[in-house]
Amino acid sequence: MPVLEVPESETLDRTNDWEGHVWQVILYNDDYHLFDQVVAQVQKATGYPYRRAYAITMEAHTTGRAVVWTGDIDECLRVEAVLREIGLHTDIVA
Repeated sequence: MPVLEVPESETLDRTNDWEGHVWQVILYNDDYHLFDQVVAQVQKATGYPYRRAYAITMEAHTTGRAVVWTGDIDECLRVEAVLREIGLHTDIVA
């Protein structure tokens, strides 16, 4: 049986595929947390000043989702872990 050869230009290196990407932590709106709780948790997770955390929380509240953080995967995992401490719904996307 012949071996199918893939041209080198189509070969993907899957080792550490997440490195080099810009990732985003997404916060989703929910009906379970008080607005001020979410603002405080966004501040805790990111170190953002109150106004920026408030704006992110308001965006999630009014549109259903907001980007909280953009960076490498390790930073995003750290931020997401802090947001989830109080049960906030989040995702990390590339």
